[in-house]
Amino acid sequence: MISVNETHDPNLVSWVESANSEGCDFSIQNLPFAVFRRKSSNEAFRGGVAIGDQIVDLAAVSELGVFSGQGMAQEAAIACAQSSLNEFMGMGEAAWSALRLALSRGLRKTRDVNSALKACLVSQQDAEYSLPCIIGDYTDFYTSIHHATSVGKLFRPDNPLLPNYKWIPIGYHGRASSIDVSGQVFHRPSGQLKSSDAKEPTLAPCQRLDHELEIGIFIGSGNALGSPIRISDAESHVFGTCLFNDWSARDIQAWEYQPLGPFLSKNFASTISPWIVTMEALAPYRSEFAHPSEDPQPLPYLTSDENSKQGGIDIKLEVFIQTERMRTEERVPEKIATSNFIHSYWTVAQMVAHHTVNGCNLRSGDLLGSGTQSGPKQEEAGSFLELSLGGKQSILLSNGESRTFIEDGDTLVIRGWCERVNAARIGFGEVISTVLPTKSVSQYKG
Repeated sequence: MISVNETHDPNLVSWVESANSEGCDFSIQNLPFAVFRRKSSNEAFRGGVAIGDQIVDLAAVSELGVFSGQGMAQEAAIACAQSSLNEFMGMGEAAWSALRLALSRGLRKTRDVNSALKACLVSQQDAEYSLPCIIGDYTDFYTSIHHATSVGKLFRPDNPLLPNYKWIPIGYHGRASSIDVSGQVFHRPSGQLKSSDAKEPTLAPCQRLDHELEIGIFIGSGNALGSPIRISDAESHVFGTCLFNDWSARDIQAWEYQPLGPFLSKNFASTISPWIVTMEALAPYRSEFAHPSEDPQPLPYLTSDENSKQGGIDIKLEVFIQTERMRTEERVPEKIATSNFIHSYWTVAQMVAHHTVNGCNLRSGDLLGSGTQSGPKQEEAGSFLELSLGGKQSILLSNGESRTFIEDGDTLVIRGWCERVNAARIGFGEVISTVLPTKSVSQYKG
C-alpha cells in the first residue's frame, strides 16, 4: 500500500490561491484526475487535474513540454492528453505517482510562479466533463454490513444476513453502458411489477425508485486471464476512487431478483462524479481494518498484514435531495443522510483479490462499485429503502414535502471528502443526477 510522501505535507500551499481556501475540495494535496473540455466548444475532451477552482489542462502540459526532461512524468502527461484516461491508468503506479509529484512541485507556492503551468489552467466554471475513461466492465459489490442487515430485516426479520455474507465479498456483474458522469438526467424506468396480492405482473413505471450511496473504484493496471491478484498486490492495480450513485428500481428488483439477482432494476442509470481521487492522495486517511472477533475471519487469500494495518479508508459522505418544488422556490439541496466508507465490511484490496481469485482478468478502466454505504445509525442510511423503512415511514423535508422514494423531478446530490488532524482536507466534488418522468409504456405494446 502507498505510504505518505512529500505530496501529502499539510503545510504545502499553492500559487493557485483558491486551492488554499478553507474547505476547498481540490487542495494541492489532492490533485484528482478527470476528462474535460470547455463548455459549448468543439474542443476534444482531454485529461485534466483539479487545483482549487482551476483545471490543469494535461493536453497543454504535454504539448508545451512542461515536464520535458522529467521522463515518466512527461510520458504520463502525453497519455493524459487523450480523450480517455485508460492508457494513463494502465501505465501503473510509477507513472501515476511521477505525474502527481511533478504537478505537486510545479503548483507549489515558491518565489516564482510556474509560468508554463499557469498557461495551462482552465477555470472549472468554464468546463464540462465526460466519463474519465472507457468503462469496459462494471461489478457492483455489497460491502456494507449495515446496509445488508437493514435491508435483510425488511424481508427476513429473523435471518437478515445470508450465511455467506461474512465469508465472501458479495457482488454481481452490472451494466457499464448506462453509467454516465455527474449531471446525468434519465427517465424513470419501466419494467415488470407484481404486488404480493396480484395474480400476474404488469408492465408499468417504477414506483419505488431509489438512490444508492456508493464509492466507485477504478482499476488501473489489469491482470492476465488466469492470473489472480494477491491481496498484497491488489492496491497497486487500483488507480483511484470516485463518488457513485447506483440507481435502483426496488419494485422491479423485488419481482426479478430471484434466482439470478438484479437485472432491469439496476441497468438503466448509474452516475459517477467527474473526478477520480488517486489511491496515493488517500494515503493519510487510511485506518486499521478487522472483522469483529466474534465473526468468521477472512480466508488466507483475503488476509494480509498491510490490509489489517490500513485497509480502511476514512471518506466522509453526505446525500442531499432537491425536489422540483425546491428548485422553483430557489431552495438549496437538503441533506437527508451522512455516512462513511470506514464502515465497509470488506476493503478495496479484498474486493480486487476476491474478484480475481478464480482467474478473472480486470482491465484498465474497469469499475467496481462498493455497494450502498450505510452506517450503524438510521441517519447514516445510504438509500431511501432504509431511510423510509421499506416505504413505511416518510421523510419530511423542510418545505413541507415528504418522500418515501424518489419522485419525478427530484435531483440527488452526493458529496464526499477526507479530513483528519495533521492532514490536509481533500474532496471528491459531487455527483448530481435528476429523474425525469417515464416514457409512455404504451409504445412497447404489440
